[in-house]
Amino acid sequence: MFTVLWDNDGVLVDTEELYFRASRQILAKVGIELTEDVFKEISLKRGQSTMMLAAERGFGPEQLAQLRAERNRIYAESLAVEPLAVDGAEDVLRTLHGKVRMGVVTSTWREHFDIAHRRTGLPRFLDFVITNEEYQHSKPHPEPYLTALERYRIHPADCIVVEDSERGLASALAAGLECLVVLGRWTAADDFPQATRVLPDIRCVPAEVLSRARQRGF
Repeated sequence: MFTVLWDNDGVLVDTEELYFRASRQILAKVGIELTEDVFKEISLKRGQSTMMLAAERGFGPEQLAQLRAERNRIYAESLAVEPLAVDGAEDVLRTLHGKVRMGVVTSTWREHFDIAHRRTGLPRFLDFVITNEEYQHSKPHPEPYLTALERYRIHPADCIVVEDSERGLASALAAGLECLVVLGRWTAADDFPQATRVLPDIRCVPAEVLSRARQRGF
């Protein structure tokens, strides 16, 4: 069966804004300003932690661990109460459900994934979920997607990825996969010349996926 590997944050759920706010709040407490541009460069392009800004100021391992823990607490609390599902995501997953196999490959932690989806209902359409605990190197490294390919015996030619960021696209390409990029709040002005297709809305995904599935003979 043809397989779709979904990114989670920014594609299925609007969580990146909440993560930015939590990170900005914690860093502000120690006198570090986190702007949207810096967050985008560090987190969404490089796939690194904004806590590196504190490390550059001389904060030690224990202090950094405390900052991360406080950031994660604020983030988790936001996930539990904010409306999260991307508009159209449920309809898209319902349309594709049963026609293709679908899984999520995300750099988020399982705890945060579960909190975010308690109210979305989206996991009922998924065949599997791979979170940060299940590999060593996060996106843009290819390991997250390579883990999915190996674990679920997916041939790269019978699969396509849906991402929204440079780090996610880089991860998919490095794993030898085609990748659709759905533009969102953080990436609307960006160019993704290496993407298979750049789409303005998640609702455009089913047509692309089903077309490729037919081309592969599914």
